Amino acid sequence: MQITSILAIYLLFWVMSAFLLLPFGVQTADEAGVEKVPGQSESAPVNFRPGRLALRATLIAAVLCGLFVANYQQSWVTVDDINFLPSPPDFPAPQPE
Repeated sequence: MQITSILAIYLLFWVMSAFLLLPFGVQTADEAGVEKVPGQSESAPVNFRPGRLALRATLIAAVLCGLFVANYQQSWVTVDDINFLPSPPDFPAPQPE
């Protein structure tokens, strides 16, 4: 596998991890006991930390990408392992008229 492919897969895992981690670890103003700013949405987070989110996404993406590359090289799980559908029946070839 080429390094550019590994970087692309890592980037996909990073973006996916970042979006999955967005709702974790944030609090609204009501949960934190902080007074709201006029015009502030009730669901707006008070303690959003993008650096912490990026660090967590980086660690999770590194682990997932490492597992993906290791599986690619070692063939632990192949397409045949996850193909749960039966093979289609053999149909006779159409006869020309």
